[in-house]
Amino acid sequence: MDAQDQSEERLYRIRALELADRNWVAHFMDKHWGSTKIVSRGQIHYAHLLPGFAVEANDAPDDAPPVGVLTYNIEERNCQIITIDSLQPNIGIGTLMVETVKSIARENNCRRVWLTITNDNLNALRFYQKRGFELVAVHRNELANARKLKPQIALVGQNGIPLRDEIELEHPLR
Repeated sequence: MDAQDQSEERLYRIRALELADRNWVAHFMDKHWGSTKIVSRGQIHYAHLLPGFAVEANDAPDDAPPVGVLTYNIEERNCQIITIDSLQPNIGIGTLMVETVKSIARENNCRRVWLTITNDNLNALRFYQKRGFELVAVHRNELANARKLKPQIALVGQNGIPLRDEIELEHPLR
């Protein structure tokens, strides 16, 4: 761990999501994802019901909202990141959450941590590759199927890019 990682840990604390968090997580997902329903690879996940964790600033008041939240699902020795959000980008919160979910996956004897992103999300593609994730598949036209399960999914995404495909990335846990 380098000095920057140590200073980030002192600035933020991570805590597991609890039953009492479901309401604010549901509101957060509605605001940031358009719904608590998240569709990935044709499977519906209700993010506010999943395990996860929140990142809180150490110097924030007790009633301050978290600055980051991640939800995940473990199935058959695979840990899937379902949602990840940092409300203060580019200061290490996302990296802290990714490293935390990797640790949780290892504790649960998972073979890999994986996720999907949409084809327009170039920032996420860069972010995950810098953190050791590898591109393993492009699921062409998968969002047409996802819209059948979640009609709120937009037709056009970031930078005016048509939303069509899911890109699957994984981080093998050796």
